[in-house]
Amino acid sequence: MRVDERIIRAKDELPPAERRVAELVLADSATVAFGTVAEVAAAARTSGPTVVRLATRLGFAGFVALQDAIRAEIGERLRPATVRIRERPAHDAVGRTLTADLENVHATLEAIEPDAYRKAIDLLAARSRAVAVVSGDATAGLAHLLTADLGLLRPKVVLLEGSPVRVARRVAHLERGDVVLAIDLRRYERWVLDTVAVARGRGARILAVTDSAISPLSEGADAVFVVAAASPGPFDSHVGTLSLGNALLAGVAARLRRPATTRLDRVEDAWRATGALVDDGPGERRRP
Repeated sequence: MRVDERIIRAKDELPPAERRVAELVLADSATVAFGTVAEVAAAARTSGPTVVRLATRLGFAGFVALQDAIRAEIGERLRPATVRIRERPAHDAVGRTLTADLENVHATLEAIEPDAYRKAIDLLAARSRAVAVVSGDATAGLAHLLTADLGLLRPKVVLLEGSPVRVARRVAHLERGDVVLAIDLRRYERWVLDTVAVARGRGARILAVTDSAISPLSEGADAVFVVAAASPGPFDSHVGTLSLGNALLAGVAARLRRPATTRLDRVEDAWRATGALVDDGPGERRRP
């Protein structure tokens, strides 16, 4: 059983301090794999004995056994491209970004559980259900793009944004069985969590895109997708989240092939009739 699976199984039993260590394992496995007990404890804002207790609770003989398991999993994720890029100079920001983003995309897509993916596509492709997308500020651009592209494939797709009054009004119009696609990474925005909780209380189905299987956004979700967001810079990388969005859109497009094709043809005809796009050549378009 993988380390993340052990954490998910034990998450309801974890005291707050052990939960912080577990979140560190999920979000920054390298720190745990190659750090000391003291370093891991400091990163999780707890004590060394707490780190050891978590390892034991997860079924390992101790911290070293937990490290060995994480290192083995990291080794399985490595691919030749990421190994080669590590040979670039340590000061090479472009090389380090390439390394991180290759691993983010790989880790995000490989972590997709087939059952969760099928459930998400079932919900997102059901045209009788409205879909509401809600996102924290850091991923707002991705949410806008995902909402727009999903809206090209099917009707009744909205983005929950704006004032609390506007968001509450949109949530009030959700029917039982409608879908909320929620995207947020730590530190989680309270209004996003509150909006999801209200929608869930109204009977909405929740799809969570977040950075940890035990994040508050995953509570009560019908399907959870964990994205990797490591970055050599000061801000999270969102290429993994973007790739996940592309995978969801591809699944919906395949499921709704005929009606989505008709819908896209109508949009293309409208663009052509209004001259909204400028042709640069066959198959190439750009906004004026």
